[in-house]
Amino acid sequence: MSIPSQKLSVIEKIGYSLGDLAANLIFQTLMTFLAFFYTDVYKIPAGTASIIILIGGVFGAFFNIIMGLIADRTNTKWGKFRPWILWTSVPFGVIALLAFSTPDFGATGKIAYALITYFLLVIIYSANNLPYSALSGVITGDMKQRNSLSSYRFVAVMIAQFIIQSLLLPLVLILGNGDKAAGFKNTMTVFAIIGVVFFIITFLTTKERIVPEKDQRSSVKQDLTDLSKNKPWLIVLFLTILVFITLALKGGMYIYYFKYYLSENQLASFLENIGFNRFITGLNALLTNIGLTEFQWPKDAPTSAFSLFNAGGIIFMIVGIMFSKPLADRFGKRDIFRIFLFLSALCLLMFNFYSQTAISMVFITQILHGFFYGVTIPLLWAMIADVADYSEWKNNRRATAIIFSAMIFGLKIGLSVGGAIGAGLLAKYGYVAEATQQTDGTIFGIRMSVSIYPGLVFIAGAALLFWYKIDKKMELTIESFLKEKRDKINNPQ
Repeated sequence: MSIPSQKLSVIEKIGYSLGDLAANLIFQTLMTFLAFFYTDVYKIPAGTASIIILIGGVFGAFFNIIMGLIADRTNTKWGKFRPWILWTSVPFGVIALLAFSTPDFGATGKIAYALITYFLLVIIYSANNLPYSALSGVITGDMKQRNSLSSYRFVAVMIAQFIIQSLLLPLVLILGNGDKAAGFKNTMTVFAIIGVVFFIITFLTTKERIVPEKDQRSSVKQDLTDLSKNKPWLIVLFLTILVFITLALKGGMYIYYFKYYLSENQLASFLENIGFNRFITGLNALLTNIGLTEFQWPKDAPTSAFSLFNAGGIIFMIVGIMFSKPLADRFGKRDIFRIFLFLSALCLLMFNFYSQTAISMVFITQILHGFFYGVTIPLLWAMIADVADYSEWKNNRRATAIIFSAMIFGLKIGLSVGGAIGAGLLAKYGYVAEATQQTDGTIFGIRMSVSIYPGLVFIAGAALLFWYKIDKKMELTIESFLKEKRDKINNPQ
């Protein structure tokens, strides 16, 4: 077994992070716009969209467990996990494009097409992202290097999130010349091409350094038994589910909050007062002068304000990520995660109490939420890698992919449940797609769905960590034990 404490180069950290940027161009689109795409672009009823998102996502979640078992038993000259990133790169791009296309079928045909393409997308996402995530657990065994790698990775995630949450709707309108269906297809074509290139770069620039001992033998039954007895794994699994329920629910509902709750006139005044409109006028003039006359920023205030709202949150998430590593190195991942997840939850709760005209407070709260949540972003995945180390420490067997597959199972369940809850709440509260106005009951449901409901779920996640025992002291104990073990293997007396 090679020594895992080698310092990682900047090139390897960036190369690894590009894989998450590629995957998140699709993942963030699913999390933020899938319900909107189904209801307002492909014209599938909200209740039906909820069922599609739930069934497809749960199916994909269970496939993650299978994929974890397969990945742990993959053996090639390139390693266990890197080859899957290469093999799935082109299929991922093609299926993502199909999932956001709108063929002209009847009502039943649309439902069938949406369900099939979503099924395929969650399967290929699992086959790609599970090995990608597990790769972070075998690139290095050094806790500080692992924290650093996570920080690089999640800056890339934030870049993808910025593109999707701040620029996707304008890009859809620009590239579709006002036609949202054509715009989604054209935008996803661009994302697919970028994604394939970035996945290949990840494959070429990374290296697997931690491998199981040659004489290690374990059955599927043994792997699953180890998981069931791993209390930190169980806690992080449920934490992952809760976090992604929140992200999918609030992320998917913000667009309705801006479109139907906040005052359009006040949004327009806010954009004018902060100079946003002047900036966009200059940008449009620049594009026109260089011949890109079709590339004009959309004029409606809710779209622009929604994009700016997301941009502000993401920029401050990136700032939060920069604080994540030094805080985790000093105080431990668990305690920092718990504190900052709770603070971000308090920010979410505040959205319910703002009036339709309190635009400035909405934006300030989003900035605070972005910073607090940003601190937690790299820590979840670094904690999962720690859980893989904990399992090896306890059981003297390493099964990295099955640990990560279980976490991505939780991610998929959370994403599916959160997305389905969002679409289901729209149906419950009487949402009518593309209506000029919604009822008071619908607007109440939208407000609750971006604030109270996700905020309480985040608080539940923070509370779970009181039972997670891998604190700073245990992190150092495990790291020292495994390093000594690997040194003995590599340097036998």
